[in-house]
Amino acid sequence: MADVLPLVEARLHSALGEPDARAAVTFLGTDRIEVLRFPAAGQEGDVVRYATLGMSAQPMADPTAALADPVKGPRAELVLSVRAGVADTDKVLRPLAVLAASPQVEGVIVAPGASLDVGEPLWPGAPFTSVLVAEPGGLVEDLELDAPLEAVRFLPLLPMTPNEAAWKRVHGAPALQERWLNHGTDLRDPSRRSVPLD
Repeated sequence: MADVLPLVEARLHSALGEPDARAAVTFLGTDRIEVLRFPAAGQEGDVVRYATLGMSAQPMADPTAALADPVKGPRAELVLSVRAGVADTDKVLRPLAVLAASPQVEGVIVAPGASLDVGEPLWPGAPFTSVLVAEPGGLVEDLELDAPLEAVRFLPLLPMTPNEAAWKRVHGAPALQERWLNHGTDLRDPSRRSVPLD
C-alpha cells in the first residue's frame, strides 16, 4: 500500500506554495500529526494558511463499526486560513493537531457541516474555541488515490465563537453560513466578533 502522505504534501505544496514552518505533535496511541504553515503570498497577501499533514494516513472509521477497515473510509486533512499579523495565530498549531487526531482518538468522522471544539481558545486571546468544517474543493482540490482508497479531501475550517457554535447546534450549519454571508462576515479575521444571532 502506497504511503499517501508524500502525495498529500505534494498536493498542498502545489496549491499553497512552500511552507515556511512546520510542527509535529504525537498523541499517545496515535500517528504523528504535522501542521504546516504557508506564508501570506500572491493576491491574498495578508492571509496565512495552516494545513495538517497526517490525518489522512488512516481512513476515518465509522464509530459504530465493530472493526475499523484499514483501507476503506473517508480521508481528510484540515486547512485554516487567517489574516496575518492581527493575532498570534501561530499558536494554533497544537489545537489543529488535536483536531486532526480526533478521528483516531475519539473515533469520529470529520465531515462538512461538523463542529469541532478544542475546549480552549484556538490561539492566545482568540474569541474562538471551535470551528465549523466547510465544504472542500475550493482552495485545495481533492487528491484522488488508487482504488479501493477514497480520495483525500482538504477541509476548510471556519472559526466559530461560542455563541455561533451554540446557534449552529440549534439551526444547523447552512443557516449559520447564510447568516455569515448576509452580514458580510470576514471569516479570516482572527479577532472578529460574533455575527448577530437575534
